[in-house]
Amino acid sequence: MAERIPASGRVHWVGAGLSTGSGLGLVCDSADHVLLWHRTVQRAEERLAALGLAGRATPRAVGGDALADELKPGDVVVSMLPADHHPALLRLCVAKGAHFACSSYVSEPIAAESAAAARQGIVVLTEAGADPGIDHLFAHKLVAQARAELGDTPATVAFTSYCGGLPAVPNDFRYRFSWSPRAVLAALRAPGRYIEAGVERVVVHPWEATRPHLVAGESFEAYPNRDSIPFLRQYALPPKWRSETFIRGTLRLAGWRDAWSPVFETLRAGDQQHIEMLAGDLGDRYPMTGEDRDRLVLAVTLDVHAAHGGTWSGQYLLDVFGDDRESAMARCVSLPLAFGVTGIITGRTPAGLHRAAEDIGEIDRWLDFLGRHGVVGSSRIDGTARR
Repeated sequence: MAERIPASGRVHWVGAGLSTGSGLGLVCDSADHVLLWHRTVQRAEERLAALGLAGRATPRAVGGDALADELKPGDVVVSMLPADHHPALLRLCVAKGAHFACSSYVSEPIAAESAAAARQGIVVLTEAGADPGIDHLFAHKLVAQARAELGDTPATVAFTSYCGGLPAVPNDFRYRFSWSPRAVLAALRAPGRYIEAGVERVVVHPWEATRPHLVAGESFEAYPNRDSIPFLRQYALPPKWRSETFIRGTLRLAGWRDAWSPVFETLRAGDQQHIEMLAGDLGDRYPMTGEDRDRLVLAVTLDVHAAHGGTWSGQYLLDVFGDDRESAMARCVSLPLAFGVTGIITGRTPAGLHRAAEDIGEIDRWLDFLGRHGVVGSSRIDGTARR
């Protein structure tokens, strides 16, 4: 791996949509110069004004070669665009010697391009939002705490991690779009792979595996999201722990599956043109407006039953409501991402591919930062741990 390219102090925040929140202001505090790129300069200016950041970042219109012409070695590109735009932006960063950050999952193209980035001394930060992001921090903490109490002795494990952006006041559709409708539908089209009753399962249409789920006594619906299996290794579960349940999924209000049944018919048919039209229609019909308030709920739970009889149970719960300044989604996505970006700016984060934080010391730094900025989770730990 090459020596890390020093950060220039310039940050290009690309996309000023629904997930751009107060984290952008913290990047403005840390960087020498921030450029906010959006479809038009006017839209970028409007978003800066809405966030109280007018004059603190330079608005730019993304399109053509505009970003490529501005990008310099050591700059940081923060992609708030839909996930399918990330690989092209990362390739541009590799070509220009710039660092890259996003809140999305590591796709195969991102993983492949990250190898070239590491060889050039470029930082690639991913999975640094709410889900994925904060959920990873909670999961690593729970596994570390359980291992400290029970050790790596043979045990059976039940792990669930459910997150959802929800309307604070339920509507008939049981949902409002606090992030890209296109991305919501794309996630529903990805098959789910998970472990249930000790058996690895695959569901082609994730909504078909929807089940009731209680969080702090409140009824929700939940379904598996994408491929949970690689996270067995990422969360460092001991080899002697056998997973009876291991599900990373999405949380929705009770009644969501019935309310969305017409949407599922379009997704099942798989016609891309009709799905794009549906995304636009749903975004127009069920937006999160300035009068609406959203809610983000993230519940990560780990139960461990050791062969020798010891048990351990823990949960981290995040329940955040939006306010008149910003949505819960924008706050919970942009703040952890901003903290990750400051690590790139200051040189704390080494070159190569990173997913939020995995070291317990780093995780505690991230959680402390989030708590100081109003993203506060509660925890519950109990059990009869004995080795």
